[in-house]
Amino acid sequence: MKTPAARGPLFLVLHQARYDLLAVLRNRQARFFTLILPVLFLFIFVGIFGNHVVAGVKLSTTYVPGLSALGVISASFINLVISITVQREEGILKRRRATPVPAWVLIAGRTLTAVVMSLAVVTVLLSIGRIVFGVTLRTAALPGVAFTVVVGSITFCVLGYALSTAIHNEDAAQPMVQAIMLPLYFISGIFIANSNIPSWLQHVALVFPVAHLADGLHDAYNPMLTGIGIVWTDIGVLAIWAAIGLAIALWRFSWVPNPTS
Repeated sequence: MKTPAARGPLFLVLHQARYDLLAVLRNRQARFFTLILPVLFLFIFVGIFGNHVVAGVKLSTTYVPGLSALGVISASFINLVISITVQREEGILKRRRATPVPAWVLIAGRTLTAVVMSLAVVTVLLSIGRIVFGVTLRTAALPGVAFTVVVGSITFCVLGYALSTAIHNEDAAQPMVQAIMLPLYFISGIFIANSNIPSWLQHVALVFPVAHLADGLHDAYNPMLTGIGIVWTDIGVLAIWAAIGLAIALWRFSWVPNPTS
């Protein structure tokens, strides 16, 4: 029987991604924050703010894309930063790096896992939103949603690797991630509609990738628009942030524990 390595690099990446996906699914905290929390928020938002029609669109149709962005960020950024920091400080990354598996396969496998989880949570939100709350999404916009989710997931994975280089011990990982992301959620249209956010805060949010992921998904869900649902300006900003994150990760990322931790 051929080993995964003997079957080619693609099979090796898929084999690694399967291992990483099982690890995520067996983690109760990761399952809750990635798959369950966005769905809970959807029910909470509808329960508090209602699901009445505004300008011909149900409010739930505006909740789902924002919460989809939240799910993508949880799967691709928050889970990765915390798990990478813990694995590095406990010496797991060092041991994995010492195996014959190339470093790029480990990184590609973890990124593919994040993309799969992101697509899964977006599918769950759309399905529940459509069945329970009547959320509408044009069939023509489905490719745009998928493309935006994949680009956003890869971007936040790269940023996760970059941010992990600034976290020196595993106890600081979750507080630092939440301190960064919670303010961005509130000013980027995740929890609050952009129409209720002061314009100066919206301009601040547009500097960061969270707003562009959320805006790209909101536009795809907008029934008043046409096309395949891809906002190239938002994709472009996400790509710029991915390039920045990649440069930092290549410069600073370490597989060994921090000596000062």
